[in-house]
Amino acid sequence: MEADELLLLVAGGDQKAFEDLYAVVSGPVFGLVRRVVRDPAQSEEVAQEVLLELWRSAAKFDPGRGSAMSWILTLAHRRAVDRVRSARAAGEREQREALRANQPAFDQVTEEVEAGLEREWVRRCLDRLTVLQRQSVTLAYYEGYTYREVAEQLSLPLGTVKTRMRDGLTRMRECLGGAA
Repeated sequence: MEADELLLLVAGGDQKAFEDLYAVVSGPVFGLVRRVVRDPAQSEEVAQEVLLELWRSAAKFDPGRGSAMSWILTLAHRRAVDRVRSARAAGEREQREALRANQPAFDQVTEEVEAGLEREWVRRCLDRLTVLQRQSVTLAYYEGYTYREVAEQLSLPLGTVKTRMRDGLTRMRECLGGAA
């Protein structure tokens, strides 16, 4: 049976027709909602809302104005856009409240604190390296030099620099493993 016929039966309260209609339209509804909402969990929620609305408002479908699939996908698109607008408005309200309170948003503060702690831990681990290892790692990772450029900067053979880097990074990994 086509979606048009099934929707007319659903309008009459036919549960079996709704099961069949659900099987036909749930994939396209979810796909459309997913493209608009993007978040998988919210997309599932919105798709279920659309299908519930479909059961409740099937009698509003007018076959003279278009196909059932077009009508259903229009419902899905409207509901998905409403969800996106609602989420955006909620985010903007939270941002306005944070500005009004003259405090950064909680997540920003948390991220800054965590980043500061991570930087401190990395500094401590760098201090545990030998001077030669620290020089090599600092030049490569903080100043952006390639291994070959580090070798030129330190007037050392490339193999020696690679060995220092490997040993230094191994010690850093061991030290940072304690930070987790």
